[in-house]
Amino acid sequence: MKAAIAVVTIALGVALAPGLSRADDQDADRSHPGTYVKDSAITAKIKSKLAADHVTSLGRIHVDTDANGVVYLSGTARSQEAIDKAVSIAKDTEHVTSVKSSLTIRQDD
Repeated sequence: MKAAIAVVTIALGVALAPGLSRADDQDADRSHPGTYVKDSAITAKIKSKLAADHVTSLGRIHVDTDANGVVYLSGTARSQEAIDKAVSIAKDTEHVTSVKSSLTIRQDD
């Protein structure tokens, strides 16, 4: 009986081992839902901080985050000061590794 339990335990360990090693690489695989949730959480935090600080309307600044924690800001802002503030907010957000900004100034909106 003990031998049968040992065989089943070893078989389960061998069968589950490949899945366990992949668990560490979930963030490296963009097809894994957990990666998107993490990226979305960073994006949502930045958008809420931008709204709270009244930097500009969310309709003009677009925020996207990749699997490595790189944040991409695009769109328009009313001044260079607003652009600098948006970049600063993004950089100060937890789990952000870097910020890439293509924001431009547009004063007439």
